[in-house]
Amino acid sequence: MPIYSEILLDHFHHPRNLGEIEHADAVGDASNGTCGDLMRLFLNIRAGRVTEAQFMTLGCAAAIATGSMLTEMIRNKPLEEALKVTNEQVAAALGGLPAEKIHCSVLAEQALQSAVTAWRAHAGRKK
Repeated sequence: MPIYSEILLDHFHHPRNLGEIEHADAVGDASNGTCGDLMRLFLNIRAGRVTEAQFMTLGCAAAIATGSMLTEMIRNKPLEEALKVTNEQVAAALGGLPAEKIHCSVLAEQALQSAVTAWRAHAGRKK
């Protein structure tokens, strides 16, 4: 049984920014075929800044906590700065993850990359 930090447990029991942004500027999906975890990240981006970030996930406590922490870490940040957030930083911010749960922080990072890729593709079509 994995032992979780108090920070992780708080983000699991009281996830921040949980839910869907109805008219999001960008939506990114990530999944882990081995464990079946899924994460969807919704972003609003204004003037090159992440103004809003919300997530939905189907997964374990660590998956919920990493989605919650990621959204806290990227909100109100310039997009390029938000993109520098790594799965290792998300895990560290949660007080660490057991080795068998690192894939959850990878899921969060992949959802972010997916959302930004989708946003850039859409923004490029508007030009």
